[in-house]
Amino acid sequence: MHLLIPALILLAVVFGPGLWVQRIMRRYSEPGDRYRETGSQLARQLLDALELRQVKVERTEAGDHYDPKDKAVRLTPDKFDGRSLTAITVAAHEVGHAHQDHTGYRPLRWRTRLVTATRGVERLGAAALMASPFIGMISGAPSAGILVFLGGLATLGTAILVHMATLPTELDASFNRAMPMLEQGGILRPGDAPHAQRLLTAAALTYVAASLMSLLNIARWWAILRR
Repeated sequence: MHLLIPALILLAVVFGPGLWVQRIMRRYSEPGDRYRETGSQLARQLLDALELRQVKVERTEAGDHYDPKDKAVRLTPDKFDGRSLTAITVAAHEVGHAHQDHTGYRPLRWRTRLVTATRGVERLGAAALMASPFIGMISGAPSAGILVFLGGLATLGTAILVHMATLPTELDASFNRAMPMLEQGGILRPGDAPHAQRLLTAAALTYVAASLMSLLNIARWWAILRR
């Protein structure tokens, strides 16, 4: 029983941010026709106002994001076609990333390089973790399996590094770029500004939630090692 409370606290810390982000996104997805423009139309309007006509606005199933390589703002169908506060706020956030790219915002460049450099590393780490017991048995040296296991565990930490390096970029896209565009452009309906700020906070914290999940994954494998 004395372990139950710490376990509940740990679960709240790990899963709480992700659940909060999902709740905020769902909450402001209704009403679905609150705005005249769809998320994609607003993104195009904001990009043109920033003279970023070369940046495309595309539909995606891979999550809302800006692709600095292809110069494309990509929105999921509910944001691309939606007219809710969530749709237009998330669209503005992704346009914020496009503006960062255009102005040479260094943290975005660092994040892009980090993501490129670590691509596939986490998958390799998971494979190493699963293979480590067999390596120990085949080699006849348990220490070899342990070393491979620890190496795999370390590679999983790269996901946390990427996510935490992403946070300043996300906050800047939300509050130094998207929010001013929404307010100064007269886009938000009266009374929607505080709710848009919550949405922009949620958009920025998406990566924090992912980082905590990666941390939980490392803790799970570490517990296996200690058995």
